[in-house]
Amino acid sequence: MGSAGGSSSELRIISARRSIPEHLREIWEFRELLGGLIRKELKVRYKNSVLGFAWSMAQPAFLLAVYTFVFSVLGQGFQRFSIWLLCGLIVWTLVSTTLVTAVQAITVNANLVGKVPFPRAVLPLSTFGSAFVHFLLQFATFMAIVAIARHPIDWAYVWMLPLAVLALSLLLAALALMLSVVNVYARDTQHLLELALIAMFWANPIIYEYQRAATWFSQHSLPTWLPLLNPFTAIVTTFQRAIYGASSVGDRQLLPDVGQWWYLRNIGIIGAVSLGLLALALWYFDRAESNLAEIL
Repeated sequence: MGSAGGSSSELRIISARRSIPEHLREIWEFRELLGGLIRKELKVRYKNSVLGFAWSMAQPAFLLAVYTFVFSVLGQGFQRFSIWLLCGLIVWTLVSTTLVTAVQAITVNANLVGKVPFPRAVLPLSTFGSAFVHFLLQFATFMAIVAIARHPIDWAYVWMLPLAVLALSLLLAALALMLSVVNVYARDTQHLLELALIAMFWANPIIYEYQRAATWFSQHSLPTWLPLLNPFTAIVTTFQRAIYGASSVGDRQLLPDVGQWWYLRNIGIIGAVSLGLLALALWYFDRAESNLAEIL
């Protein structure tokens, strides 16, 4: 009896129909597994690579050099346009990397899902964790470039960056959970996502300025806030305002001529919506989790 009781206490069955707090508690209890999966993702990405993580750190410098050359040849852009561009690209790299890897997080781990009892939510969350590590490396490199170039950032807005990253993280975690489950039921999801990401990239004011998009909407008798319906726009514009350090160049308006409140309001809305979406994603994941092994 003693041995039977001991074995039953050691075996943990992860069942469905948990409340959201219970689901979060289980994920926290398996945080060591989550950390191990993040390390695995990082190792697999640069397996047999000589430079390893240096590739992530080299990407911002490479993009800066390429875009500086290209736009100087084309005669397009504005003063230090490459810095402006990287403010958006570094955010978009985190978004695209997370979603592309998360959508297949469960399907590529089918054997693990069917044999080992654990909260399956750690699989898509680990892909976000891996992408976030690369984001931190790239952001550190970007900041080093900005410092070396002696580009003036706006310290009055820099404090908003952690809030923007937090809101973005909540949103990406929710999308990762949802996409990973949907792809189990409909494998076309990963292919549709590739097309969606192309459209989503151009829906963000990265290559062009936010104010240009707002002006276009205004000229067509549409509300100028419509670009903000894209949740990533609020994050990109916050990075641009803080790191590029200006809302205009000469007589060229890049961002709305407003104060900190506009950016803080946008981040707050994205954060609140993302919290609700994350709760919905956990609820949906919990309902679908018990059938994942059977479908796979």
